[in-house]
Amino acid sequence: MPARAETVPATAAAPDKAAAAYPVASDGRVVGDAARTRFVLDLDRAVDVAAFTLGDPYRVVIDLPQVRFSLPAGSGAEGRGLVSGWRYGLLAIGRSRIVIDATGPVKIDKSFVLPSVDGQPARLVVDLVGTTPEAFRDDLQRTAVEREVANDVPVAKGDRLPGPRPTGHDRPLVMLDPGHGGVDSGTISPSGALEKDVVLAFAFELEKKLEASGKVDVAMTRRDDTFVPLGDRVRIARDQAADLFVSIHADSVRQNDVRGATIYTLSDRASDREAAALADKENASDAVAGLDLDRQTDEVSDILIDLTRRETRNFSVSFANNLVSELSSTTRMIRNPHRFAGFRVLKAPDVPSVLVEIGYLSNEQDEKLLTSEEWRGRVTDAIGAAVTRFFGRKLAGVETTGSTN
Repeated sequence: MPARAETVPATAAAPDKAAAAYPVASDGRVVGDAARTRFVLDLDRAVDVAAFTLGDPYRVVIDLPQVRFSLPAGSGAEGRGLVSGWRYGLLAIGRSRIVIDATGPVKIDKSFVLPSVDGQPARLVVDLVGTTPEAFRDDLQRTAVEREVANDVPVAKGDRLPGPRPTGHDRPLVMLDPGHGGVDSGTISPSGALEKDVVLAFAFELEKKLEASGKVDVAMTRRDDTFVPLGDRVRIARDQAADLFVSIHADSVRQNDVRGATIYTLSDRASDREAAALADKENASDAVAGLDLDRQTDEVSDILIDLTRRETRNFSVSFANNLVSELSSTTRMIRNPHRFAGFRVLKAPDVPSVLVEIGYLSNEQDEKLLTSEEWRGRVTDAIGAAVTRFFGRKLAGVETTGSTN
């Protein structure tokens, strides 16, 4: 099981000259018992905070300005009283979030920040008390507007994306989507490697290769250790008029002998149980960050006619076939490497989209490859070749399509 707390490693984000100005969180702890539990976070200065609860599962969300987390290793992995554990990270530019996992229905009795006094750190304090499921639901209804405002995380495009391309651009735009980020670490390998860091490093290498080809332009949904909701990843691609969307992940399974790359495309019906389970896991990324999944909507049926949707899926399948062809001679792939399921991040109705699981962090051999610069270079070369072949055919008007599944 992944650890509950995720730090924001310096290697995961581009250098930020303003980082020194951010408040620093130096320690966090949980005290109390099953009747009343207190969460405390030590800070070098007082900050404004907002706290609210979410259900299914029971969680407490604490939003605060962007904070540099410098907590002891393992912080949040263990809980106490009403808290089973907690995690933290960057949610968006200028905004951090702490998510506390509760053992049952809880009520926020008090939340406040004590200023620094006599050399003691400032302290963020959240007091929790147990409550009934009925009272918890009533409280959720009462605070619905507050939660909606808090969960409406705008995509700060100016901080991580180039501006809109000029009309009549000459080169296709490839949108790279490094999975997870910020408070959502994704898979954590037995040695402690975080999926969000592995896929971001891979995306940067792939961006470099694609740009060096001179045949495509490249943008990314995130360029640092920032959490981006799944729906926003789709909107970024559509807002930038992307011609291809490639989401990058590194999977994990309980059987540590399973290894190799997999390519996924969108389908309402999963190709197999494993694909369905993976889609469910990836689609739950927003819940990890404390976002209310009930507020997410499926834009596909309301935006374009089925013909456009079907054509987009056909192009997605065609690119997936290109990827399988190129990668199979470069790296190990699982049996039946092209699979399909209902991934929310692939649901742009007018952008061909694939999700690439570049390997299994749960497998020791795959982990060594995933963190190897030499392997990363070979595999990004192969993906670059697949991109070139895809656009070479598509732009020439002779694209062949695969089955829609």
